[in-house]
Amino acid sequence: MENTGKPEIEFVPPAPLPRTTIPSILEVIKATLSNPLEVWGEPSYRLPWIKTKFLNERMLIVNDPDLIHYVLVENAKNYRMATVRQLILRPILRDGLLTAEGEIWKRSRKSVAPVFAPRHAKGFAKLMLKRAEQYVQKFAPIAEKNGQSDISVDMTELTYEILSETLFSNDIVAKEGDLANDVDRLLHTMGRVDPFDLIKAPWWVPRFRRMQGFMVMRKFRKIVADTAQKRRDLIESNADNVPEDFLTLLLKQEGPEGLKRSEIEDNIITFIGAGHETTARALAWTLYCIANSPRHLKLMEEEADKVYEQGLDAVDWLDNMPWTRAAFEETMRLYPPAPSINRAPLTDDSWTSPSGETVTIEKDTTVLMMPWTLHRHEALWDDPRTFRPERFLPENKSKLHRYQYLPFGAGPRVCIGATFALQEAIISLAVLLRTYKFSCTEETKPWPIQKLTVQPLDGLMMTVSKREH
Repeated sequence: MENTGKPEIEFVPPAPLPRTTIPSILEVIKATLSNPLEVWGEPSYRLPWIKTKFLNERMLIVNDPDLIHYVLVENAKNYRMATVRQLILRPILRDGLLTAEGEIWKRSRKSVAPVFAPRHAKGFAKLMLKRAEQYVQKFAPIAEKNGQSDISVDMTELTYEILSETLFSNDIVAKEGDLANDVDRLLHTMGRVDPFDLIKAPWWVPRFRRMQGFMVMRKFRKIVADTAQKRRDLIESNADNVPEDFLTLLLKQEGPEGLKRSEIEDNIITFIGAGHETTARALAWTLYCIANSPRHLKLMEEEADKVYEQGLDAVDWLDNMPWTRAAFEETMRLYPPAPSINRAPLTDDSWTSPSGETVTIEKDTTVLMMPWTLHRHEALWDDPRTFRPERFLPENKSKLHRYQYLPFGAGPRVCIGATFALQEAIISLAVLLRTYKFSCTEETKPWPIQKLTVQPLDGLMMTVSKREH
């Protein structure tokens, strides 16, 4: 367990308390459909692993970092994506990188890996800074009146605009603002757990909870197809002004030995959808947490002032803003953008702990590795419910077990855009905190709810004011 000492100001962000009684099956189903974060009982935050059953399905809940390493890394070849996860995500993402498996996944990963290599990702820094500085101008008239804004919506817009600028060179065939709204509607209608998912009904059985998302998805897919075709035509014309971005790189992989047209479109949808949603949620929660931690906010403001005043290249901000990075990483501990990682073994398996205990994992058992419970586990963290960025300062972060903190997953399927997301977040926070102060009102009482990501129920209204230097 890490030992970072107590900060001067302690803030415990809102979250469901662990259940202390065993719920009925109906209570579990109700919570799973409304807010899965409320399902987990006290043992899930205390024990290294739990074997249980849900609707006659074997389940293994894993919070032991060594066992997580075994499943996600050491024996990853024996584990596929869990069925329920795929039933939720595949209707949206199809054969995109998050949901593809086998050879299709290998082709896609190989195709998109170069653009997200750390060296290449750092090349996006100037574009990220440019877009962030343009976007925050929207807060000027609000700040003049000490007005309020829904920060969860604002951060979704900001991260979408950064993604559009960096990965697609602002070439998406849609009216400004339309696609960001469509993505939000798509993920929050099609991306909901449906009762038929829980009983593993085939994908072709209609999910009535998602019916309202079908029209949005058709519109979204047409925009993606039109965007890809517009760029394809530009490439085939041998024009000199073809952007060397994510979209061009993907299209150059099209062909008999590479990606199919449908796979290219699926990956575009994956990165437009999942690529900005996760970072947006983490940014909004960060602004909320630091608004309730004045000491940490002051340290972050000082870092923002410093990188501007010293004229540091934006590519170097990530390494020169340790408190800002620590606060963002601590926020992802408390509110992990992707709160669950699900696998199922292809064959019977077993693992033996360093202390000699053996865990058997029967074929097709649903293995749940839950960043939500892992990141709040009593055996792994001091005061796990407390917001304490000190945990992630370099001298303390190095003491953590690699697999006790999984905001980007781990193993072969670790998030390919982790460096991109971290850089985007730190640049965005620097730009926001340089000029504005985001404060809570008496009505700012967000409640975390799990849909595809951990997001504030009913938004996150905050007061925006001009920062006094």
